[in-house]
Amino acid sequence: MASSAAHIHVLGATPFTTSSSKPSSSRPNSIFFGQKMSPSTASFGTPKSAFLRLRKSSGGRRRSAGVGPVRVVAEKVVGIDLGTTNSAVAAMEGGKPTIVTNAEGQRTTPSVVAYTKNGERLVGQIAKRQAVVNPENTFFSVKRFIGRKMSEVDEESKQVSYRVVRDDNGNVKLECPAIGKQFAAEEISAQRIVDWLAGNFKRDEGVDLLKDKQALQRLTETAEKAKMELSSLTQANISLPFITATADGPKHIETTLTRAKFEELCSDLLDRLRTPVENSLRDAKLSFSDLDEVILVGGSTRIPAVIELVKKMTGKDPNVTVNPDEVVALGAAVQAGVLAGDVSDIVLLDVTPLSIGLETLGGVMTKIIPRNTTLPTSKSEVFSTAADGQTSVEINVLQGERKKQDITITGASTLPSDEVERMVSEAEKFSKEDKEKRDAIDTKNQADSVVYQTEKQLKELGEKVPGPVKEKVEAKLGELKDAISGGETQAIKDAMAALNQEVMQLGQSLYNQPGAGGAPGTDQTPGAESSPSDSTAKGPEGDVIDADFTDSK
Repeated sequence: MASSAAHIHVLGATPFTTSSSKPSSSRPNSIFFGQKMSPSTASFGTPKSAFLRLRKSSGGRRRSAGVGPVRVVAEKVVGIDLGTTNSAVAAMEGGKPTIVTNAEGQRTTPSVVAYTKNGERLVGQIAKRQAVVNPENTFFSVKRFIGRKMSEVDEESKQVSYRVVRDDNGNVKLECPAIGKQFAAEEISAQRIVDWLAGNFKRDEGVDLLKDKQALQRLTETAEKAKMELSSLTQANISLPFITATADGPKHIETTLTRAKFEELCSDLLDRLRTPVENSLRDAKLSFSDLDEVILVGGSTRIPAVIELVKKMTGKDPNVTVNPDEVVALGAAVQAGVLAGDVSDIVLLDVTPLSIGLETLGGVMTKIIPRNTTLPTSKSEVFSTAADGQTSVEINVLQGERKKQDITITGASTLPSDEVERMVSEAEKFSKEDKEKRDAIDTKNQADSVVYQTEKQLKELGEKVPGPVKEKVEAKLGELKDAISGGETQAIKDAMAALNQEVMQLGQSLYNQPGAGGAPGTDQTPGAESSPSDSTAKGPEGDVIDADFTDSK
């Protein structure tokens, strides 16, 4: 309903008598004392009060049935984003979509639900805060299980602190011991870092933290914080004291995760981002050059590697003027405004997300309405019976396809001037040491990035790389990894320079392969076979590959 509507509910009536002159037909039988609510005056959760006077005639005198307080309720159509990590609600205010803050004053609410031992239900930040002490009854990332069978979520179920079970039909259920009940995922509505931390700890200490519910919850929270830090920093320090205990005493996690390592852990996920984007453009019959703006949705789109991937794919810088955590809710609010009639200058067309068809002979689906068809729509098609003389047919309707950076830091200081001077003097005194430490950290981060990029390049080029050249690159790659483990800055720089030199040779060897455009050629005659010992190998005709490399001195 539009926000300007006012519902009047009489909460009570107090009879009273009043004298009046001769009744007038122009007088209303009911008088509303109050102001009709408008979008600018409406507010959530604070109904307005007014009074309603009801009159009725009795002979020549007019008696009042009473006066009572009334409540004015402004109704809004809102847009809701039920996200995997956070949820948000928005509504149209003054013709613009606006985020509605929650009870704690936050613009987004963690998608977390918990049940206490006495059966009380907690939602949002308060549920998230008690997750470590109540892991088995705290539910998060539930959207990953909605609409899926238990056989599809074996890996995901190992990465949460609560118990995921199957019902008689193989559907996913979430078990809540606190109230002795099982929920469907629909009722509740940085994992790579967790796996990496747990894997390293198991290798070093022989303890599987994924089986410890409290430890898993602490890992999840820490991984989320580290992922956020790596959006603006090149490395994140991870500290989890007393994560578990063995016969030898308490165990701790103290490690550093670099941005390069994080991107390596997520490399396969980044590769998977391309397909849905390309499919969407193909379905819309558009190309990247047709795009006016690129808007990223979801908190994980703040990851630098995701932003860089989008730039490479689209050739455009993403629009960063919108909050990726709120943009879905704001868009839903616009749709809500369209449905409520508050927004008239936008036309939104609904489409079929999946193709609709009929099952025909042999269990084959014959598409009738292709996906992305604008609704409403109708289509007819003539089918014949599978056998002569059939008087009835069973029609199965099917749906689906084949299976298928800026950061601003504001601070204030109330330190006395002498303390500030002492700190400045101390900083100058240790500036050289600090510079060396910073140089060591930057060198290690750069080396990690070089290792990741080189391994990725070798994997992509595959058999196109000549055997002897590949062996040299892999040898230098091993030396750089050893230098990184040793931690000596100069050794890392030397090993990195040596690896870069071999990568340059790799690029030159590919460029000199027979058939490469602009290549100087080889001593062999055209069509001659290359021996295994040759420094160049014959590649596919017309296939020119320029290898990327980083020259660090």
